[in-house]
Amino acid sequence: MFALQPDYERIRQRIEAFWEREVLDRPVVQFGLLKPPAERVELPISRHAVSEDRWLDVEYQARYALANLSNHEYLGDTLPIAYPNLGPEVFSSFYGCPIHFGDFGTSWTDPILENWEHADALRLDWRHPMMRKLEEMTDALLEVGKDRFIVGMTDWHPGGDAIAAFRDPQNLAIDMIVHRDEVMALLKRLEADYFAVYDHFYYKLRNAGQPITTWTALVADGKYYVPSNDFSIMISKTMFDEVFLPGIVNECRFLDRSIYHLDGPGALRHLDSLLAIPELDALQWVFGAGNEGFHRWVWVYQRAQAAGKGVQVICTFDEIDAIMEALSPRGLFLSVSEVPSREAGLDMLARLERWTARKVKS
Repeated sequence: MFALQPDYERIRQRIEAFWEREVLDRPVVQFGLLKPPAERVELPISRHAVSEDRWLDVEYQARYALANLSNHEYLGDTLPIAYPNLGPEVFSSFYGCPIHFGDFGTSWTDPILENWEHADALRLDWRHPMMRKLEEMTDALLEVGKDRFIVGMTDWHPGGDAIAAFRDPQNLAIDMIVHRDEVMALLKRLEADYFAVYDHFYYKLRNAGQPITTWTALVADGKYYVPSNDFSIMISKTMFDEVFLPGIVNECRFLDRSIYHLDGPGALRHLDSLLAIPELDALQWVFGAGNEGFHRWVWVYQRAQAAGKGVQVICTFDEIDAIMEALSPRGLFLSVSEVPSREAGLDMLARLERWTARKVKS
């Protein structure tokens, strides 16, 4: 189905088992490896005058995606995926937030909601240039990637993160005390908009014969995404539960498959609330720079598995043995960095398969 990953069907089955909190022959395992230099193709060179031109050059981005993906090996369950990327606040730009593009893979927006009296004026613009650009990028990736790689959805960040972009996170933190009703009303309106935008791109991809994926490299034939609320690090558990959790529950119900993006130690206060969502399939715990070390977060993964959720473990090659000692292979997705070689990667897969066979029998 996809030339860069001819084993896609088996990988799809392995990921489907993950969604069901089960396991086939081993957990889902992904790791990045470049081909030997002699086998790589040349990446297109950017000759754009400013960063924005490079970000928005549809033809360049499609050619770059194909070349970059072609330079990697896809061992284990690693998938060749490209998605149109305009940064994590592109959804907020649809409502008028000016968007800026940096040199090093980052973009950001400016807040526009100075006064809550103007909240009703915020309206999703289906004809916004960034919406049209996502359409163009998706179409270009579908064309250049046909039968070669998988095309996914962009990074949406709706809900609380969108309002944080409208207001600025520090202002929104105050709003949670003095404008809670206004925040909740806007959340409800954004939810309906987001579901409509999601459906639009969902059907575009499905009609093109694509599975659904995004920046977290899982796949599903139904509606899959990564619910999140990075703003939640700034508020209490009670405030999160009352204001934002109902929308996250609704998003999980809207989706067929979901893995929640829990970002940073300060967000762990919301862990139990999230694990109590029946419709949530899995947890993606991102500990952040300076907080590395599987041993520090074993309890997070164990609590998630005990709650019947799948877990994505972001780990290094050297941590695999510790993971096998502490966790179950059922509902386990390993994103492994620092794999030293192709041979080491294949040996890791074999070890995980033997471990799974022992654990499933016991």
